[in-house]
This record gives sequence, C-alpha cells and structure tokens, in this order.
Amino acid sequence: MKKSLLTFTILLLISTTIFSQKLSPIEAKIIAQVNAQLPQTEALLKKVVNINSGTLNTEGVREVGAIFRKEFDNLGFKTEWISLPDSLNRAGHLVAERKGTKGKKLFLIGHLDTVFEKVMSFTPYTYLNDSTVTGQGVNDMKGGDMVLLAALKVLKDNDLLDNTNLTVYFTGDEESSGKPTSISRKDFIERAKQTEIALAFETAVGLNTVATARRGSSGWKLNVKGIMGHSSTVFSQQAGFGAIYEAARILNDFREKLSQEKYLTFNPGLIVGGSEINDNKEAIGKDNIISPRVTVTGDLRFLTETQKENARVKMKEIVAQNLNKTKAEIIFQDGIPSMEPTAENEKVLATLNQVSLDLGFGEVKAGDPGSRGAGDISYIAKYVACLDGLGASGRGAHAPGETMNMKEFPKLIQRTAILIYRLTR
Repeated sequence: MKKSLLTFTILLLISTTIFSQKLSPIEAKIIAQVNAQLPQTEALLKKVVNINSGTLNTEGVREVGAIFRKEFDNLGFKTEWISLPDSLNRAGHLVAERKGTKGKKLFLIGHLDTVFEKVMSFTPYTYLNDSTVTGQGVNDMKGGDMVLLAALKVLKDNDLLDNTNLTVYFTGDEESSGKPTSISRKDFIERAKQTEIALAFETAVGLNTVATARRGSSGWKLNVKGIMGHSSTVFSQQAGFGAIYEAARILNDFREKLSQEKYLTFNPGLIVGGSEINDNKEAIGKDNIISPRVTVTGDLRFLTETQKENARVKMKEIVAQNLNKTKAEIIFQDGIPSMEPTAENEKVLATLNQVSLDLGFGEVKAGDPGSRGAGDISYIAKYVACLDGLGASGRGAHAPGETMNMKEFPKLIQRTAILIYRLTR
C-alpha cells in the first residue's frame, strides 16, 4: 500500500469513530469497509485509467467495459452489452441491473469513454503528490465510475443490495455521442423511464456542491446571401452591403440583444465567407469582390426549453431584418436537452445533504448550472428526479494533466454508499 493511501486510511478510520454517533450501526460499518477496501479500489481504478478508451477507440471502450462488466457480474447484477449499428462508429453501452421491490428505483449513470483518443499522447495513472493523481479520464469519469462501483461493493458485502431495484448504465460515447441520438440513446432513455431517481457520477466540484440542473446544448447554422460585385460599389443601392456585412450585423445584434440573459449563451464557432464556399467549408474570394455568401455555425446553450425556444424566436427576428440586397436564414438543430431545476431534484439533494451532514462533511448545495455543459443525464431529466456531479473530484478535465483528489475520493465513496443505502430502504 502506498504510504499516502495508508495515511488516508488511518485518518478515515479515526473520522469514522468521531462521526459514527450520527450514523446507524450498519452505516458506520459501511464507512469502515469503504476505508478498508481502498487499496483494491485504487488498484482497479489504476487498471482502467491505464487503458485508452477515447470515444473513437471502440476496442478500448469495450475493454474497459468488459472489466466493469465482470465486477458487476460478481456483485450479482444481470449485465448486458448494448451494441450500436456500425454506422454510428461507437462501441456501445454497458448495463447492469438488479430487480427488486425495496425502496426507490435508481438509475445510476457513468461512462466508459474519455476525450483522450488513441492518437493523443498517453498519460498513465501517476501520483503527482501525496493527494493528487493524474491520468487520462481519471476524474472524467473513470474515477466517478469507481466511486459508484466501490460503494455498491460495500453494500453487497453487507447484503444491502438484496431486493433493491438498480440500473447501472455506463455509456460508451458520452464525450461524443453517436448520431443520431434517437438511436444511441434510445435504450438509455427507455430504461430510465422505468426508474424514479437518476444519480450521475460526472466530476464532483468538491464535497459540497452537486448539480440539480445542467444546461442543454443545440446547434444553429446561419446562411447569408448577397450580390457579388466590384468592391467599389459596396453600400450602393444597386450592390447593397454584401453577405459578410450582413453576417456581421446579425452576429453583433445577437450579442447586443441576447448576451445578458442568465444561462443563455450562443457561440459562433465557425464562419466562412467569400465568392464561393466548397463542401469542405473552404472559401474562395478576393479583397476587391463583394462577398455573395457567408455560412456561420455555432451552438446555443440554455437552462430550460422555454429559454431555448424564446431565444430562437428572437434570433429569427434579428436574422429577418436584412440589410439592402441581402437575405439570410437561420436553421436550428436540436442536441442535448437541458436538465431543468425541479422540486423533485431538490428533494434528492436534501437527502444527500443530510447524509453529508451525518458524515461530518458539511452542507451540500446546488451548484451554478452555468458552470456545467450538457451530459447524458439531461436526456432523461424530464422523466425522473435527477442529481449529478457525484463522481470523483479533481481539476483539468478534458485537458492533458487531468487530476483527481485522493483525499476526497474515499469520502465521496462513503457518501454514495450511504445515499444509495438510504434511498433503497
């Protein structure tokens, strides 16, 4: 056992004694066993982190899935690999289920893939100091997967999974979902509809903040046309303003009229304009030619469906106010829906908060929805109560040098184990 991990274990055993008076005897036993099993938990985490499972590395995703599948098999879950059509170029998903009648029906979400593709420089599981490890996907979200699995192992060891109704769903393409999502998320959504509460183990922001809401994400494409002519005639009644000026006018009006609305963002990610635009989004043009074509693509993020629809209406109104001799249209594409804040989500948060207080970890509050992007849980948020951000904590997700906080890791496992235990009584 690493010296740092041994130190954590000793300190956690001491803290268990201090706070055990707020826990039932079985809950105190759960905490002690989480601490005792930390070496095995970390060993499995290291194993899966050291396997590249970038979304497009379907072989690697399946390899990680096979490791987790064996673990869930050993816990008495019925496991299944959900294959996707070859046209989606995605590995598929791992599902593990237990059927029972005790307590709430839970839908527990993780993902097997990372943003780090096989062609990228590989970062293995490595200690940076006594409390920090790095590695590809160590917190987003293999660490989160292990928070859940380790919690379930301890519950199993105490016969506390008997007669519970749990569906664990580890997707294989969360970082870049297979298109169309009507296929890649069909089974995910249908199974979630049969449950009552969804808990997602995306990266935690420390011990005291979770997500009761997440913004949704959709796309848009702006097509602008003007009259091609000699640059010396631009602004004239006959030649008009050209497509580039019209595109600039539209984008600036978006910024001036909509950018102050809370939780609403709209980013033009790519703009191409010129005399001609080919299928590769490459432009051809000259400085002395008025551009007749511009294409802009971007995303639109929102907290509620109402906010999204209202923004689309305003954007269409702005697009319609064309400059002389120009014409523009905007086309919207639906993406990931939002996870709207609801009273039911707050009830789940209240349960988690009491668990945290009883463990001596402090109050847990809902984080700012604007600080998170969209995630798998958003696809099912309108069907069940939801809580996200329950996974491992760390820094630098989606970037080289991503880290995980080893001091908080065992505490997050403890919290998850007690939360699932209380929800399933």
